[in-house]
Amino acid sequence: MNGNGGEPRKHTISVLVENKFGVLSRVAGLFSARGYNIESLSVGETLDASVSRMTIVVTGDEFVIEQVTKQLHKLIDVIKVNDLTDDSHVERELVLIRVNAEPQHRAEILRTADIFRARVIDVTPTSFVLEATGDEGKVEALIELLRPIGIQEVVRTGKVAITRGPKTRVKRAPSSRPRISEDPRVVGFAD
Repeated sequence: MNGNGGEPRKHTISVLVENKFGVLSRVAGLFSARGYNIESLSVGETLDASVSRMTIVVTGDEFVIEQVTKQLHKLIDVIKVNDLTDDSHVERELVLIRVNAEPQHRAEILRTADIFRARVIDVTPTSFVLEATGDEGKVEALIELLRPIGIQEVVRTGKVAITRGPKTRVKRAPSSRPRISEDPRVVGFAD
């Protein structure tokens, strides 16, 4: 995926979209039609129930990311697009890990969980389920430490991210529809 825009790297893209049927499919289709792999995708409602935020992680050089951003702006249901990669932001993942809990390993599992501030959320005679949040590096490190004990299953969310500070500037998709912040029913919506 190198389009002469430098070295490929992971980018975290935040996309505000109208909360409508088929929007997720159109966004995912945009990436797949161009041969770009979405490494992580998280979607959820914002304070305004008619708006959802997608956090998308994709690997590419600057040219690829610029093309993806331009294509996202063209989608009718897209409100805002922001590449958070170089902005000051906070990002987290959630992981659930089912690990073998043989009696000789239980204390080690609990010590490891404590170090990573993970919580034990389920216990059976043969397994523990741990819940942890953190950046990708923390999640990977926890998995690697538990791997020798015997991981049965791992479930991870995609990355979620938010910019630091009270208000940020984002690129706006051209639109003829009224802005959400102009809706008198919406109070305190930052755009």
